[in-house]
Order: sequence, then structure tokens, then C-alpha cells
Amino acid sequence: MNKRKIYPSYFLIGALVVYFVLLLLPSLVGIYYSFTDWNSFDPAIHFVGLDNFKKVFSQDELYGFYIFNTIKFTVFTTVLKMVIGFGVALLLIRSVKWVNFHRMVMFSPQVLSFVIVGLIFRSLLNPTEGFLNETLKMVGMGALGQNWLGDIKWAFNSIVAVDTWKGAGYLMVLFIAGLKSIPDMYYEAAQIDGAGYWRRLFKITLPLLMPVISITLILNITYGLRVFDSVYVLTNGGPGFATGVINTIVFKEFSNGTYAVGSALSTILLVFVCGICYFLMKALTQKEVEY
Repeated sequence: MNKRKIYPSYFLIGALVVYFVLLLLPSLVGIYYSFTDWNSFDPAIHFVGLDNFKKVFSQDELYGFYIFNTIKFTVFTTVLKMVIGFGVALLLIRSVKWVNFHRMVMFSPQVLSFVIVGLIFRSLLNPTEGFLNETLKMVGMGALGQNWLGDIKWAFNSIVAVDTWKGAGYLMVLFIAGLKSIPDMYYEAAQIDGAGYWRRLFKITLPLLMPVISITLILNITYGLRVFDSVYVLTNGGPGFATGVINTIVFKEFSNGTYAVGSALSTILLVFVCGICYFLMKALTQKEVEY
């Protein structure tokens, strides 16, 4: 039996053209320039092969440290946001007083620009008159007052904390939507069989929530690997280079006119994102349960 298409295939042409011009073509051009010596000092562009990539992974350079920082930031923020978002979703899926107000408060940081969030937290974490240090002094913990964004021991953790605060509410909304889509009959049948809360959580909720978990995990990992705004606004990669990530050094390379090295770093980031997302999607979709 032949099924008529609701829309003809040529309706895709516009979207494909936009996708190619705005995303695919710039990516291909950037990959090409990563194999050249493109810079602002010499108008001639020469093909140099893998020289830029050898420089990136050279032990004499700090690029490996920035790559490590990016991976560390991705792992920490992904785990924290997913755990907090899922935990709050479990609390706010119940009949709690003012539940919509609590959801709104939890989600509200997501709608703010990170420039504004960064400026607010730079004030809150100010080492001399910041709200956090003043609060610690009021409760008798003044000795613990720190330069949260200027001390190597605290700067990276502070960025992770601020980014988690901003993004956890978004994951909460996704998890609430996923939890609401699970039919109640599964929980009712499990209760009749004597299954406790934790058994229902691990045997019903988590398996049926795998599509949402897969989406949130991939979204967080791609965001973490591409992070720039939170680090740039809060510390600009400092103190020194302690909180630098791939995109902050890409920005600095382009600002210094070494476009080819910046393109090589962007290409490495592209390979990371595509490779990790591919294997994650392949692994997680095998664990999804239909209902």
C-alpha cells in the first residue's frame, strides 16, 4: 500500500541550504585552515600538514592542560547538574505546597544571560566585600573567607558551582516532563507486589526515563566541551591559566592573529564532540525501554 507524503521532499531544500551555509561549510573551511599556517602577520597561506596539531599536543605547550580542563569541567558539571536536576525533579513531581513557585525559582537562572550571571557572581564572590565572605564572617567563619575567583585552589570549583546553579533547573524541567510521561499503572502494580521506593526507582523510573537521561547527558556533554561564556566572564581563564578551557584559548589565539592554531583547536573540539556524542547515543539507545 502506497502512502502519500503529507509534504513533498523538496520542502527540505531550504533547511538543508541554511544548514550547509551556516554550519557545515564553516566547519569544513575551519578544518582546512587547521592544516595551514594562516595568521594575521603573513597574507600568504601555506599548507603545513599536521604541524599545528603537533604543536597543540606538544609537551612544551599548555594546550594539553586546556583540553584536560575542558574534560574535567564537562565531567563535573554534567554529573552535578544531572544529580541535582533529577533529585529536585523527584521532589517537585509530588503534591508539594506552592510546587509551581518552587519550579519557577529553580528554573529562573536558566533564562538569564551568563554575562549577567557572571557579573552578579563576581560581586557575590568578591574577596573583600562579597556577600559570601561577609556571610561567613557573620557566622564566625571569617577565617575561611577566600578570593573565590582569584585563588588557584578555588577558582575552578567556583566556576563549576556557578554553572551548575545556572543549568540544573533546565534539567529539572526535562526530568519532570519525563517522569510525568511514565504511566502510574507500573507503580501501582509494583506497590501491590510489595516493591519499596528505591526498588521502584531503580526498576521502573530509571529504565523508563532512559530517553530523557540520554538527551540530557548528550546536551550537557556537548555544552561542557564547548563552554566559553561562563569561564570568560568569571575568570577569563585565570588566575594565570588555571581555569582556561579549549574555547578560551581559541579566542586568545584568534585575538593574537594565530588563526591556524585556533582552527586546529576547534577541529580537535569538533572531533571530541562528534565522537563522544556518537558513542554515547549508540550506547544509551540500547538501554532504552519501550512502554
